[in-house]
Amino acid sequence: MIRTAAILGLVLTAAACEREAGRELNRKGTFGEATLNNAAVMSGERSYAIQLAGRFAKEVPTTINFDFDSSRLDNAARAVLDRQAVWIKQFPEVRFRVFGHTDAVGSNAYNKALGLRRARAAVNYLVSRGIGRNRLEAVVSFGETQPLIATPERERRNRRTVTEVSGFLKRHPTVLDGKYAQIIYREYLESAVPATTLTEQKSLERTLE
Repeated sequence: MIRTAAILGLVLTAAACEREAGRELNRKGTFGEATLNNAAVMSGERSYAIQLAGRFAKEVPTTINFDFDSSRLDNAARAVLDRQAVWIKQFPEVRFRVFGHTDAVGSNAYNKALGLRRARAAVNYLVSRGIGRNRLEAVVSFGETQPLIATPERERRNRRTVTEVSGFLKRHPTVLDGKYAQIIYREYLESAVPATTLTEQKSLERTLE
């Protein structure tokens, strides 16, 4: 009995060693990414990124939908992306990732490619609205693997892209200074200052530069 328990313990330990520390924070599955996520947690960057992600999901629609077997953006999709672009422009330090999805009609390979075309269509539109392509960190397709509605039939709600906060620009000076709280609460701080005072302050700062 004791020997069996010991063997089981060794097996479980070996299995645990196969999972990189911090793996639960990693959505891309790349070895080493979890270590970067752990470092981000320790520095506070991850915490503020999560707060921003929550704000983004609360304040603007994150999802657009598509017609069957199409990656064309209709008027409703463009209207949502316009709102996303306005929000994204407020935070020039932040990166975003667009995930593409399909319904279950068609082969896995075809739907993977279709989800990617949809994600690229959303990214290209955001770029056309003045968002730097370097801020759209990655374009990812989940194809039919993550449906909102579990059905083998056509389902518009499954044919979608989802835009999410993914982190901070590595070379942005604000981020390098570690002023993550300033990034998040910047507009609140500025809104507390009368417009005339704020304008005078910024004019003075430019003169001192």
